[in-house]
Amino acid sequence: MEIIIKDLDNIQKAAQEFVEHIGDHKIFAFYGKMGAGKTTFISAVCEVLGVRDVINSPTFAIVNEYLSGSGSPIYHFDFYRIKNIGEALDIGYYDYIDSDNLCFMEWPELIESILPDDTVKVTIEEEADGSRKITF
Repeated sequence: MEIIIKDLDNIQKAAQEFVEHIGDHKIFAFYGKMGAGKTTFISAVCEVLGVRDVINSPTFAIVNEYLSGSGSPIYHFDFYRIKNIGEALDIGYYDYIDSDNLCFMEWPELIESILPDDTVKVTIEEEADGSRKITF
């Protein structure tokens, strides 16, 4: 699946399209360069899912928890600052992953070896014209 975001005015529509294709999947790994828009897109997806909390990058906390409009937890990870797999395990990684709640992960490259087999890989690329291409 591929979604093009021409500009920030289109991000909610793109997030809605993404949510419509989530299906039964729970674990999403977002790949992209620094500044590609991973946090911005995850924020838009969370808004579509009814999150009313402030949505921001969990860079220092490693994981943020939001509540969807239905009251289910959504976990948003940012593994950019972890130094090794042990740090991911120390925050209770498997408890989150096994919770059957949505998990959105930024910088999953740093924990590739412990990603579940059914993880949906989402790539965000900045195009020459400034638009973003989301592939999953």
